[in-house]
Amino acid sequence: MIWDELESALGEIDAAELKRRRRTLEAPCGPLAVVDGKPLISFCSNDYLGLANDPALIAAACAGAQAWGVGSGASHLVSGHQSPHQALEDKLAQFTGFARTLLLSTGYMANLAIVPALVGRGDAVFADKLNHASLIDAVQLSRANSERYAHGDLAMLERLLAKSCAKRKLIVTDAVFSMDGDLAPLPGLLELAEHYDAWLVVDDAHGFGVLGQGGRGSLAHFAIDANNPRLVYMGTLGKAAGASGAFVAGSQLVIEWLLQRARTYIFTTGSSPLIACALLSSVDLIAAGEARRAHLRELAGQLREGLTATRWQLLPSPTAIQPVIIGDNHEALQVAGALYERGLWVPAIRPPTVPKGTARLRVSLSAAHTSEHVAALVTVLQELA
Repeated sequence: MIWDELESALGEIDAAELKRRRRTLEAPCGPLAVVDGKPLISFCSNDYLGLANDPALIAAACAGAQAWGVGSGASHLVSGHQSPHQALEDKLAQFTGFARTLLLSTGYMANLAIVPALVGRGDAVFADKLNHASLIDAVQLSRANSERYAHGDLAMLERLLAKSCAKRKLIVTDAVFSMDGDLAPLPGLLELAEHYDAWLVVDDAHGFGVLGQGGRGSLAHFAIDANNPRLVYMGTLGKAAGASGAFVAGSQLVIEWLLQRARTYIFTTGSSPLIACALLSSVDLIAAGEARRAHLRELAGQLREGLTATRWQLLPSPTAIQPVIIGDNHEALQVAGALYERGLWVPAIRPPTVPKGTARLRVSLSAAHTSEHVAALVTVLQELA
């Protein structure tokens, strides 16, 4: 029977210590969680600026619901594009410096919108090997020829670009890599895009709101001009922005093309207008959030300093994502379980999300954490080491 195959495959996943477990939270998103009645300090969330439960966003969402209701009722191109959506697109364009932006329901859908709309059969995509699953799936959907270069390896990428005879070329990369916390060499990637007549698609899911002047993201961090027509920028709104959704930013031409051709934009219901209202407030908080970002950097420094003398290997991350490499799947689960029993919730990340032999704890820091929260984590990790 076909379901017997599924049962057998699930058994294999479990035996390899790769089975995922979903927990139900009994508290709002924040540094203090409750699961099955157990209070925990959570280091799992991507709420990097602590905005997910911020009173200003809650008030904006409530006011938005009163004014606009809950649902948009249709796709953006039918009747689901309301004034708050347009105001948010305009505000995001002004904030990031791009000519225009386009709202989508999730970052995953945004990446699936970009790549297949810009390239297809006979074209080529050049992708970092550690790109997010959404970019990998987007490349497969495009039917373009896929070329993968070693993580951050500009020399290898240039060799691949130089050999390509594709009609159109697209370089795609995470800006901040979600499991390593390091940054892509964006200036070098843009230089190669210029030289080899390619687009550069930048997924800044974990950089938007955190990096760059005013939290404008990884391009601002590297002082890259957003007016470059080769740039296509994706930022998510469910991480540092504290709500949900995503946006694509680029030239007037590229955004209009996506509006006309991106299937995950055209064929889905528009997001809730109350979320757009909340995000209008969020952009203001991000712009004025330097104290939050400074606190986040201090917490990362505290964690790294506290674990320096232990056997745990920390990857060189300047971001809110601080991976602690364990190596073995079973040991990673043991360490995560021991932390959980002590009231510290840190996810164990295993293959295929990360390469085999690099199972890790993915510590996600938030500006809502205190130095006492991080000190508690450091103390227990020191004991376990």
